[in-house]
Amino acid sequence: MLDVAPTELLVLGVVALLVIPPKDLPKAMRLAGQWIGRARGMARQFRSGFDDMIRESEFQEMEKKWKAENERIMRDFPPTADQAALMAPVPQDDPAELAGDSSAVMVEQPKVAIAPKPKPKPRAKAAATRPAAKKPAAKRAKP
Repeated sequence: MLDVAPTELLVLGVVALLVIPPKDLPKAMRLAGQWIGRARGMARQFRSGFDDMIRESEFQEMEKKWKAENERIMRDFPPTADQAALMAPVPQDDPAELAGDSSAVMVEQPKVAIAPKPKPKPRAKAAATRPAAKKPAAKRAKP
């Protein structure tokens, strides 16, 4: 899109030196860098949005193809009774039937008490870990 050759960049730099005073040149370069960064960010955002739109349309096309192919396979190979029996859900085993007693009673398990977590010990104060500062000789208490 915006292809700038190194020679064109050099010409722009020379023109900038001639037009912009040297004391204002750093500010101008910083401002130009900010504008270029914003332009690149906008271009990147536009490109990613465009790529997302293309990706979504490709997914929709693939889903249509898969659906058509699935319908063709189901028409060519209809499910038989044996396959339907294999694909049927398996009933869950009843604990009463497994025990052989139809009058089985479920027994509630006793609840286990969980001990609370011990509280962490408070840390010693920072002043207690530092050595005591010596008092000047003039301020010491006399015995």
